[in-house]
Amino acid sequence: MTTCEPHFGPARPDSTPRAAGDRGRRPDVAAAPTASRARTAITEAVVRRALHKLPLRVQFADGPVLGRGGPALTVHRPDDFHRRIGRHGLIGFGESYMAGEWDAPDLVAALTVLAAHAAELVPAPLQRLRGLWALRRPYEQRNTPGGSRTNISRHYDLSNDLFALFLDDTLTYSSGIFRALPATWDLLADAQRRKIDRLLDLAEVRDGSRVLEIGTGWGELAIRAAGRGAHVTSLTLSHEQRDLARTRIEAAGLADRVRVELSDYREARGTYDAVVSVEMIEAVGAEFWPVYFRTLDERLAPGGRAALQAITMPNDRMLAARSTYTWIQKYIFPGGALPSVEAVAGTVRDRTGLTIGRRDGFGAHYAETLRLWRERFTERAEEVAALGFDDTFRRMWTFYLAYSEAGFRSGYIDVQQYLLTKEDTHR
Repeated sequence: MTTCEPHFGPARPDSTPRAAGDRGRRPDVAAAPTASRARTAITEAVVRRALHKLPLRVQFADGPVLGRGGPALTVHRPDDFHRRIGRHGLIGFGESYMAGEWDAPDLVAALTVLAAHAAELVPAPLQRLRGLWALRRPYEQRNTPGGSRTNISRHYDLSNDLFALFLDDTLTYSSGIFRALPATWDLLADAQRRKIDRLLDLAEVRDGSRVLEIGTGWGELAIRAAGRGAHVTSLTLSHEQRDLARTRIEAAGLADRVRVELSDYREARGTYDAVVSVEMIEAVGAEFWPVYFRTLDERLAPGGRAALQAITMPNDRMLAARSTYTWIQKYIFPGGALPSVEAVAGTVRDRTGLTIGRRDGFGAHYAETLRLWRERFTERAEEVAALGFDDTFRRMWTFYLAYSEAGFRSGYIDVQQYLLTKEDTHR
C-alpha cells in the first residue's frame, strides 16, 4: 500500500504492553550464553571452516577475512557470535543478528548464499549426530487445538496496525502472483488479487457455491469469493484477524454472504462445494497433516474441489529437520512446519479419497513479495517503533523477512498451488 490507509486505530490495549515487554520475553538475546573455552574454540573452528568455502566475504573484528568472495558479512563480536552458535546452532546465529553482533550490507544476498549451501554448513559427521546437538521442539508448541490457538495468537495477534504498515491494501499475507518479474510496489495488490482469483478459479467458486475457507487472514479471499455470489464460512484462530476481517466484509456490503468464525479447522462441520486454504498448512504441524487433509475430504461434498496454497521444502531437508527446533519456530511461527511435495502427495494418497489434480510452483514470486514487504517494513521503522516495538523486534522481523526471501531465492523453499478433487460417486 502507498500509505497506512486503511488505518485501524491504535493497537489494542493489550498489544502495546506485549511490544514494550518484548525485551523481557527475549532473554536469550539480551546476553550471549556462557560456554567453555573448549566448546567455543571447537565452534569457531567448525564455523570458520564452513565460511572459508563459501562465496562470501566474512570480516571478523579480530582480523581474519574468510570466504571465496561475494556478499559481505561483518562479525562485530566474534566471541559472542561463536558462543551463541556453539550453544544454540542456527537459532544462535539468528539471535546473534538480533543482538547486533553481526551484520551485512545486503542481508538477503548473504543469507541466500547460506541457504543455498545449507546442507554443507555442518560437517557430515556432525550431521549424523544431529540428534545429540540439535535443540528439540518444545512439547508445548504441538498443534493440538489448544496449542494451535496459542501458537497462532503469538504471531497474528501482535497488532493489526503492525501488519498494515508493510502489507498492501488487500492486507494479504501470502505470496502474490505477478505478471512479470521483478515487481514494483504498485503491482503488489494486483498480484495478490490475481493469486486469490486463481485459487477461486481452481476451486470453481461461482454464484451459489458453498465455500469453506480455512485461515481467514484479514478477509480478502472471503470478500472476493462472496463477490462472485458464493456463501463463505471462514475459520480463524486469531481474534485480531477475525475482528478486522468482519469489519472489512461489512464495509464491502457482503456480511450476508460471509460468516467468520473463531474456530479450529478440526471443529468445522457441514459440507461444501469448495474448500480454500492459503498458507495455513504450515501452521498445522507434521503430526496433524493427516487430520488436516482428512478434514478437507470430509468437508467436501461429492464432486467438490479444494484449492490450497502451501510453502514447501525439499523432502530430504524436511526429514532431516522434522524434530529440530528452529529460529523461525522460536521467534516467529511457533509450531510451524513446512511439508515437502512428497509429504503432501503421500498424505493425500494414503489418508484421503482426494486426488491431486494440479500442482504449480512459483517460488520466485514469493521472493519478490517478501522483498516488497521487507523494503516497506524498513521504510516504516519509525512507525513500527511508534507502535511500541523495540529495536530488537525490528531486527528480528528484518531477519525473518530477509531469511524467508533468501530461502525462496536460493530454491531452498518453494510455494505451490494445489487442486484437490473429490470423486462424485452419485453420478
